[in-house]
Amino acid sequence: MTTTHILGYPRIGNKRELKFALEQYWQGEISQQGLLDVGATIRHHNWQVQKDAGLSFVTVGDFAWYDQVLQTSLTLGHIPNRHRNGHPDLDTLFRIARGKAPTGCSCAASDMTKWFNTNYHYIVPEFTKEDQFNLSWNQIFDEVNEAQKSGHSVKPVILGPLSYLYLGKEKEEGFNRLDLLPRLLSVYQQIFAKFKAQGVEWVQIDEPILALELPEAWRKAYKLAYQVIAGDVKLLLTTYFESVEQQLDIISQLQVNGLHIDLSVAPQQLDAVLNSVPRNWIVSLGAINGRNVWRANLNTWIKTLTPAIEKLGDRAWLSTSCSLLHTPVDLEQETDLEPEVESWLAFAKQKTGEVVLLAEALSGNETAITKCAEYSATIEARATSTRVNKPEVQSRVNAITDALAKRDVDYGQRAEAQRATLKLPLFPTTTIGSFPQTGEIRQQRRAHKAGNLTDAGYKSAMQGHIKDAIKRQEKLGLDVLVHGEPERNDMVEYFAENLDGFAVTRFGWVQSYGSRCVKPALIVGDISRESPITVEWATYAQSLSEKPVKGMLTGPVTILGWTFPREDLSRQQIAEQIALALRDEVADLQDAGIKIIQIDEPAIREGMPLKASDWKAYLEWAVNAFKISAASAVADTQIHTHMCYSEFNDIIDSVAALDADVITIETSRSDMELLQAFEEFSYPNEIGPGVYDIHSPNIPSVESIVGLLEKARKTIPDQRLWVNPDCGLKTRNWTEVESALANLVEAAKTLRSATQ
Repeated sequence: MTTTHILGYPRIGNKRELKFALEQYWQGEISQQGLLDVGATIRHHNWQVQKDAGLSFVTVGDFAWYDQVLQTSLTLGHIPNRHRNGHPDLDTLFRIARGKAPTGCSCAASDMTKWFNTNYHYIVPEFTKEDQFNLSWNQIFDEVNEAQKSGHSVKPVILGPLSYLYLGKEKEEGFNRLDLLPRLLSVYQQIFAKFKAQGVEWVQIDEPILALELPEAWRKAYKLAYQVIAGDVKLLLTTYFESVEQQLDIISQLQVNGLHIDLSVAPQQLDAVLNSVPRNWIVSLGAINGRNVWRANLNTWIKTLTPAIEKLGDRAWLSTSCSLLHTPVDLEQETDLEPEVESWLAFAKQKTGEVVLLAEALSGNETAITKCAEYSATIEARATSTRVNKPEVQSRVNAITDALAKRDVDYGQRAEAQRATLKLPLFPTTTIGSFPQTGEIRQQRRAHKAGNLTDAGYKSAMQGHIKDAIKRQEKLGLDVLVHGEPERNDMVEYFAENLDGFAVTRFGWVQSYGSRCVKPALIVGDISRESPITVEWATYAQSLSEKPVKGMLTGPVTILGWTFPREDLSRQQIAEQIALALRDEVADLQDAGIKIIQIDEPAIREGMPLKASDWKAYLEWAVNAFKISAASAVADTQIHTHMCYSEFNDIIDSVAALDADVITIETSRSDMELLQAFEEFSYPNEIGPGVYDIHSPNIPSVESIVGLLEKARKTIPDQRLWVNPDCGLKTRNWTEVESALANLVEAAKTLRSATQ
């Protein structure tokens, strides 16, 4: 039978065991050994799932305590100087990621950004020209030993040297991080020699940047790199998320033993790959979608892949398109989904089974072929399901015109009207939306869902939390308030629960970074809004204060990007459906007296295609979807948007084209570096550069906030500068939040005094 494998398995555990163990360790509630034991249990479970499914290899090295790029940094001995404290240990890793660990100093955390066009994050490597690399972290070798002792055939996975360098950044001017490649390669040689000594035959070496349109210097560097590191073990060069057709002239010259390609997102590359790679190479066919939850149509894949299997023979491997890190763990845990919806789905555990069943069918096994037909029947029937297709929604989308995306007047006139209505001081202070989701809030939400708390009791409880949040903000002296979102489990799932066309799961968690997990909803049909969603909560909050309280919405591109979307509609069509629903919500909020409405779009940058040549078309429809959602606002209704962990340089024109009155962005971790894009472009509207890194438990001082704001003032005129945290505060506790916000307000007062 065709060799089968996967590129990686979810590391969080069936019930988010890793998340809870990490947080307990950081809070001093369990020992480091207790944390290590949880990690070992998860790994052994994951390997057994893969073995039981019948895969030829189990993947080792896909387990990480925070993210796989940071794990690679420690393996390579590449640690920022401020975090060095003898031999690196697990707390070193956490200090780099979070700025704080149970031991060691509290130092600034490294930057975090999105992993290509996913909602997964990684810690950005920092490079200086003096950097040296050394093999100083043995986790991957220990895990190979663990798996081998348990009787598994192993295939380790490691991030490749060029992708590792490319995904980092220079921390000083005057050098190119690509110059560090020769030093880096010597450590990769040591790694592969150690694998060989362990009896490893194949290594999956991930080079996802090959899906990009790379500068020529980076393309040329591949040939040298793989000449140096080849030899000790067989290398499966692994690519995903896009076609690599544009790199085949380089790839085909490399000293590797096989190539993995993502056929789920780019099936058109198959023929070009088969015609280009050397005849002795393995070709791993990534057919099963590792980034979405829909059951594979195995019937279609049999037809698509049969010619390739016939051509390759035993050189064909079958796999998932990418790591299953991006999918929930196990569909068997879901007990509340409607049977029809459940019949359309496959999570990580089920996808391992799909790989094996498809391989058996492609090997000519008649029983497997019959099973594939039976398995695919439900996903084929979905095309005609009445819960999927709604003519009234489709008609409204088809009626969209250019005028629907335009506000009545331009920003200059709106700014005047908003100043007259809102009467805000210089350097207005606000937060991004959410406040701590306390244990009490979560318990009340669970009780309500379980039927143990009545609707009236739940409403009263949430109003109590809103009242508390308003009081705290007024005491702190914030200028623009929020209701704190106690009623929301998640900024996307909440809207999914209140819009028609979505389904939600109980245990469909995926890792975003570290201990942070999200539970994306599923877009199962055409989307519409049956009634107002946020108006009652927003108007209650506004009734408690004379200060403006923001209405809080999640934007159409972010709702699309942070859910598992349909695959039978274009992303543009789905975004337009969501935008029309949000447009109605904006109109209802302002009719209810809400004068500031925030429409968050943190996913607009991450949703960009990987190839720059495809950006223009995407940005046109993504920007237009946001504008459709906001354009029902009248002149003196102030529209805010929020973006976090995004590189704006490449899309600053499009950010401006959103035409939001105020944009808030993450800048504290980057020490205001991200504002360079706004400086060079001369962004015309108002900006709130984040001055409080909410992903770190460290409390910023008044002096540090003032320092960041002084940097911002060099780019942003005082009249257009807002003061706010980087992101929402739901993951922090009230002690941290109030201390940080008190300093934030005091910093704004300091600047106001200095300008009088």
